[in-house]
Amino acid sequence: MGRAYQNRKESMAKTAGAKTKVYSRYGREIYVIAKAGGTDPSANLSLRSLIDRAKKDQVPSHVIEKAIDKAKGGIGEDYVPALYEGIAPGGCMVLISALTDNHNRTFGEIRGVFSKCKAKLGTQGSVSHMFDHRAMFVFAGDDEEVALEALMMADVDVSDIDCEDGMITVLVPPTDFFKTKTALQEMNPEIDFEVEEITYLPTMEHPITGDDVAQFERFAALINDLEDVQEIYHNGTFDS
Repeated sequence: MGRAYQNRKESMAKTAGAKTKVYSRYGREIYVIAKAGGTDPSANLSLRSLIDRAKKDQVPSHVIEKAIDKAKGGIGEDYVPALYEGIAPGGCMVLISALTDNHNRTFGEIRGVFSKCKAKLGTQGSVSHMFDHRAMFVFAGDDEEVALEALMMADVDVSDIDCEDGMITVLVPPTDFFKTKTALQEMNPEIDFEVEEITYLPTMEHPITGDDVAQFERFAALINDLEDVQEIYHNGTFDS
């Protein structure tokens, strides 16, 4: 797993630049989490973690506050999570997560991009079995044994832990997200997470080269332009 974090950074770097609606997407996710679990971050751990991540991504405070105020009102869209999967240009596997209040609309828009880019939209389970659904934490450190001991003492089911280039990467089941975060913060109250998210990590890589790189980037840009799309995960790797 040593390169999991680096692979994640490299693969997502190809799509991050096309993500044009970061603020609205954070706003939507904050609204959904606050509406479902309460608007007080001290009581809603999911909301607190999401707000922390939004601030790290430089989302303005007024965007966060507006989403929470909307959730307090109790009147608004009923968004539900959706996951779409398929084969993107270049042959790599792709998962697309969305928050939607109209599944037919979102599916139609995503299917349109796949058709336009001559990609293949798959059925449920056709691709997702090739990804590990994990909570990922990355932070500065040079001794993963200390972190592992703290996690084991907290009864965390550690999927993998690795130290490389002065960064420790911890992977755990999504259900252990908050238990893991708490244990690491108790181990080091000054800890600063480079990454703290629930993600999908591919179990194998697929190189994308030549003309396929441009085709994939066009596909990713069109998908990212869709309002309901929150994130793209893929197993593509690119020549640096």
